[in-house]
Amino acid sequence: MRKVLVVLLGLLLVLDLSAQGRKKKKNKKEDEEPITQTLPLLKDPPPAIAAETARLSFRVSPLSAKGLLSQQVRDALKALSQNDRGATIVKLRAFVAGTGDLRRVQQIVSEVFTDRKVPLPALSTIQVGALPMEGAQVVLESTAMERRPVNPNGLAFFAGQQAKDAGQAVAQLKVAVNAAGVKPASVLRATCFLSSLENVQAARTAVSGAFPEAVTDYLQLQRIGLEPLAECEAVGRLESPPPSPVALVNPPGLTANPNFSQIALVNAPKLVISGTQMVFREQDSDIRLAFERLQKALEPLDVSYKNLFWTSFYPLTRPMADKVRAVRFDFLDHARPPASTFLLFEGLPSIDATAAFEVIAAVPN
Repeated sequence: MRKVLVVLLGLLLVLDLSAQGRKKKKNKKEDEEPITQTLPLLKDPPPAIAAETARLSFRVSPLSAKGLLSQQVRDALKALSQNDRGATIVKLRAFVAGTGDLRRVQQIVSEVFTDRKVPLPALSTIQVGALPMEGAQVVLESTAMERRPVNPNGLAFFAGQQAKDAGQAVAQLKVAVNAAGVKPASVLRATCFLSSLENVQAARTAVSGAFPEAVTDYLQLQRIGLEPLAECEAVGRLESPPPSPVALVNPPGLTANPNFSQIALVNAPKLVISGTQMVFREQDSDIRLAFERLQKALEPLDVSYKNLFWTSFYPLTRPMADKVRAVRFDFLDHARPPASTFLLFEGLPSIDATAAFEVIAAVPN
């Protein structure tokens, strides 16, 4: 009997030690911190991208008042993709109204294009005063590359034509279109920047009457327009090739300005289209630094500032606009000034940004 008790006590001791061991292991496992799952970092859009001139097409997303900025950006991208017919978007220009965080545009564009497993386009995001629909916070202009050539003779880029009202601006744009030999029905996209949306219907009527096939965009530049202003720019399909891969033209009937050309006729095989390069702070050295950064972004694509034929400038104040005007020809070719739109806007994606600009250049043969 005594031996049996000793054996039983030994078994109980072994079982107790085993249970304690399992408990320690369990507690150790419970004390371990769970592995943190990290999402992959979103890619930044490329600072510039190359595309074939003959295959470029242009679209504008429909306005929507549904939801906040994030939803509207996603809906706009969805609408553009539903109508792309297999084209590849190479550039997006986003005009944002309201108080939404402009940085969300880049985040959502990166998310959507990454999910689709397609290359990111170059991107410009600019804040405007208002869009012509109550509750609308964003409109996207896209430049896409079609599967087949659609512009066999090239494209004409028309600098913004400025007047006190949209009717006069469109009349001047018609002069430029006629001088370029572009048919009214071959104007592909027209964008009108307005100081106020009170007369936006008159602008729509003028543009649709002049260029019936163009996709259109209408924007109020700033929340408070100090003086009546309308400026309309456009791009159209050439009926015949220009005399050189890039021809900068200032036709009779339009005011000649030594700082920009009225029309760029382009039949170079390839273009390089940039996103916006922002200027931070307000010194001349800050502006030069922005030009130098964009120049470095263009070099891997075999273009430089001497190959530019288009510039868009987005300063936020008049003093900053004057400084950009004074500095830009330290980099651009004053003997061959590109076609351009240069207007004051409401804001940019960084609170430290004071201006931004983007360019289009022709890749030399």
